[in-house]
Amino acid sequence: MAKKKDDDRKIVADNRKARFSYYIESSLEAGLVLAGSEVKSLRTGKATISESYAQAKDGEIFLINAYIPEYNKAARFGHEPRRVRKLLVRKTEIKKLSAAIQREGMTLIPLKLYFTPKGIAKLELGIAKGKKTHDKRETEKQRDWARDKARLMRDKG
Repeated sequence: MAKKKDDDRKIVADNRKARFSYYIESSLEAGLVLAGSEVKSLRTGKATISESYAQAKDGEIFLINAYIPEYNKAARFGHEPRRVRKLLVRKTEIKKLSAAIQREGMTLIPLKLYFTPKGIAKLELGIAKGKKTHDKRETEKQRDWARDKARLMRDKG
């Protein structure tokens, strides 16, 4: 399957499992506070955000458990691969997100980590609600049926 072009964004990491495990209500773009060696390491494209999540604490949002490997050429000024990273989000959005997390039982899941055309690292956060096992099965059935239906339509003409 061909990849879609996302407005000239260079995608570094994609959390494909998030859409299977969660209902994504809405999404927003957040900046990251990174060290220089982290940015250079991200440009190699070996970061992982599949096991990470975001958490609101003291009026700020932090990205937890995201893996950005160490940059080999920055030996002395390297970074810790799984350190907690601060996300740059507006105060009004932080209040909305923290209210949704506390009242409605939502979670903040990172969906994509990418570079903008200007070269700035951004993270797409999804406000999500967890799926139950039977919901995941239903999603899989719908996806399989859509694939079979497309195959049948293509074969018939």
